[in-house]
Amino acid sequence: MPALKASGEDIPPMIIYGKGYLGGGGSGIGRAVCQRFAAEGASVVVADVNEDSANQTLESLPQEHKGQDHSAVGVEVSSRESVEKLLTTIQCRYFQPPSVCVSAAGITQDEFMLKMAEADFDRVIQVNLKGTFLLTQAVSRALVASGAPKGSIITVGSIVGKVGNIGQVNYSASKAGVEGLTRAAAKELSRFGIRCNCVLPGFITTPMTDKVPEKVINKMTSMIPLGRMGQPAEVADACAFLASDDSRYITGVSIEVTGGLFIG
Repeated sequence: MPALKASGEDIPPMIIYGKGYLGGGGSGIGRAVCQRFAAEGASVVVADVNEDSANQTLESLPQEHKGQDHSAVGVEVSSRESVEKLLTTIQCRYFQPPSVCVSAAGITQDEFMLKMAEADFDRVIQVNLKGTFLLTQAVSRALVASGAPKGSIITVGSIVGKVGNIGQVNYSASKAGVEGLTRAAAKELSRFGIRCNCVLPGFITTPMTDKVPEKVINKMTSMIPLGRMGQPAEVADACAFLASDDSRYITGVSIEVTGGLFIG
């Protein structure tokens, strides 16, 4: 997908953010996205609340294309100050804002609704939904201010945001909000050439699912028409498509990466 490159030898920076459930830029889906984008020629900024994990991802990134310059940065996405510092750091290093932003903020604080603490509800909303808002706002503001002709913002929601899940009213609500935020942002930002789309993973094999009992995994897998769990690289494929000019006429949509889970 050469479309991830800008004109000439200029290779635009892009940013991955995530934490907790999605593994962030440091592991799981976030790491797979970073690796895929780097392989396509992008300079990747791996941003994660866990700087050690971000640096581990950084070390795994290929640098096979001329001019690539990867970096890793720590960020707390629920903090406006931290997000703004991140954008300042990127623009000081690359002299331009990220042309592509993949926002994969996600933590879980699971409990049945009747027992859920208000603080656990608030924290999940702060990271998953508010964090996605702050990052989307900061990146889009930077793109508009720079006069960039185009940009692609990709948010990572969850199929749980559409169908709900027992013990995850906070997570389900936050990811439903991410999808709605993405659609609204797409309508507002289209006139600036900025596309906004959402990817909805289903049951994906990550360090988080490695801890799930085998009988639960087997039950989950039996519900999937394709008969298996997804791989982080398959979510990365969807993100790469939405980042490239192959999707230049696509904005405000959600792509389910679920193996057919919950068809219809």
